[in-house]
Amino acid sequence: MDGDHLAGIADLFGGLTREEFDRALDELSFRRDEDIDADVDEAVRDYYLVGVESAASDDNEATEVFAPGPVAFPEPPDGAEDLPHILGNVDRRDISREELAAAVRNRLTTDADHAEAGSDRARYLVDVTYDAEAWAPVDLADVRAALADGD
Repeated sequence: MDGDHLAGIADLFGGLTREEFDRALDELSFRRDEDIDADVDEAVRDYYLVGVESAASDDNEATEVFAPGPVAFPEPPDGAEDLPHILGNVDRRDISREELAAAVRNRLTTDADHAEAGSDRARYLVDVTYDAEAWAPVDLADVRAALADGD
């Protein structure tokens, strides 16, 4: 399952915790009667999903919620349309673009610090900065400059 499909699942709910994502993928696998090969970590690494800290839950611990990221064109996979009904105890989340933009900026800054100038990863991250600026209210010119300079 590609990153756009994972973003599409997250978009049905506004965002999902890791546990909720696992449940959604298990349910989708059951509905489709097939094993689904999906890698949430890869989708996060490639900016199809972005993780943000959610409000504290009942046990007073903040939880990471994954929402569609700046490179995603969210498209729920076949059979996903009923997931909100199947996972009825998962409320829709409204995560602000500003909160998402801050999370993407933090990730991109960290990733830029670890990317070798001129590498495929650095070129990919430059593309992500442009996508992110079109997607949310964030200026990433400094991150692009750092990627170009290798700083």
